[in-house]
Amino acid sequence: MLPSSTLEEAKALLALLEARGLTLATAESCTGGLIAAALTHVPGSSAAVTHGFVTYSNEAKRDVLGVPWGVLEGYGAVSDSVARRMAEGALARSGAGIAVSCTGIAGPGGATPGKPVGLVHLAVAMPGATRAVRRIFPGDRAAVRAATVAEAFALVRGMVG
Repeated sequence: MLPSSTLEEAKALLALLEARGLTLATAESCTGGLIAAALTHVPGSSAAVTHGFVTYSNEAKRDVLGVPWGVLEGYGAVSDSVARRMAEGALARSGAGIAVSCTGIAGPGGATPGKPVGLVHLAVAMPGATRAVRRIFPGDRAAVRAATVAEAFALVRGMVG
């Protein structure tokens, strides 16, 4: 379950998207759909949310979002390049006005050299523009996932203005 503050942020983000006449798609890996779940918890969210892609495996990232296999193998699923391609793929496949993505290591396992637990790459894409960030969130699996949702909302707000 997400904190009530996250649900309030979801309401505010949906209001902003509606005010701008934008629709949103999500492409999620480490959050497993929590970004879309937080948004669609809000009544009336269907006015702004079009798609929620959960692409947990590399094959899903490739098959559903069109992330090139060479990018997945070359940079790894938890990378700036993959986060960007996920957001761009969600944008292209959904027809939404904006898309946000995340890929990371929520823990407790999965860390590799240079990629610690808590590492998350997020991206937001609109036609002609993609922004990505790298974050390392502290805490357990639930904390990393909740922080990722909050950061995804912040990225969308920053892109929409």
